[in-house]
Amino acid sequence: MNLVTAILVDDEPRGLSSMQKLLGINCPEVKILATCTDVDDAIQKILQLRPQLVFLDVAMPGKNGFDLLRELDAIHFETIFVTAHSSYMLQALRFSAVDYLLKPVEDDLLKDAVQRAMKRITEKGSGLELATFLHNLKQNGVVKKMKLCVPSLKGIKVIEITDIIYCEASSNYTNFHLTNGVTLCSSRPIFEYETLLEDSSFVRVHKSFLVNLQHIQEYIRGEGGSIIMTNNHEVEVSRRKKEGFIKKMQEYYKY
Repeated sequence: MNLVTAILVDDEPRGLSSMQKLLGINCPEVKILATCTDVDDAIQKILQLRPQLVFLDVAMPGKNGFDLLRELDAIHFETIFVTAHSSYMLQALRFSAVDYLLKPVEDDLLKDAVQRAMKRITEKGSGLELATFLHNLKQNGVVKKMKLCVPSLKGIKVIEITDIIYCEASSNYTNFHLTNGVTLCSSRPIFEYETLLEDSSFVRVHKSFLVNLQHIQEYIRGEGGSIIMTNNHEVEVSRRKKEGFIKKMQEYYKY
C-alpha cells in the first residue's frame, strides 16, 4: 500500500478526532503526522514535517485556513478543504476544481477526495487549482471576475469566465468556445458545467449548448429559435428550452 503523509488542521478538537476516526476507517493509506488547532502551529508543523497532504478547516478564529496558505512562501502539498459553510466560497472552490468536504464529512466523499489527492501527488500537479482558488476567493462572489479550471487530456487550463462565449457538448466531453477564437476541450460532460455555472450568466439552451448571456448578439425567433453569439456563430435553441432561456434573458437584461 502506498502511504501518503498528512496533517490535520481544525480549531475544534472534536473535529480533529472525528476526521482521524474517519480516515482510520476509510483511508488507511493516510498516515497522520500531526494535528493542529491553530494556524501558527500548523505552519510550524508543515515546515518541520513536510506532509504530502493537509486537511484544512476553512473557518477558524483569528487566522483562518486561507491565511495559512498565504503565509507560506511555497506550497509543496496537496490540500483538501473542510468546511461547514455554504456560501460564495463554495463557488470559488468549485470553479477552481479544488477538493473540499462539507461537515459532517461523508465516508464516500472522503475516500474520493483522498484518491484524487493521491493521484495529484503521484503526477506532481502544477498547483494551478489552488492558485486559481485564492484568486477567486478575492472576488467576493462576483462570478464574472472569477476564473475556471478546465481539466483537459493534457492537464489543467485556467480561463476567465468572461472569455467563455458558449460551451458545446461533444459526447462525454465539452468544447469551450472562447473570445480569442480558441476552442478548448474539457474532459468533463456539459451537464457538470451547467450545474457549476447555473447561478451565473450561463443558460442551457439545447442539449448540446450552454451559452453565456454576456455574449449574445441577437435572438432569432422560431419554433425554438436561434442565437447569434459575439463570435458570429449561430446556436440553436430547442423548443423545450425556449421558455427558460427567454425568462433568464429577461432577468439578466431586465427588460
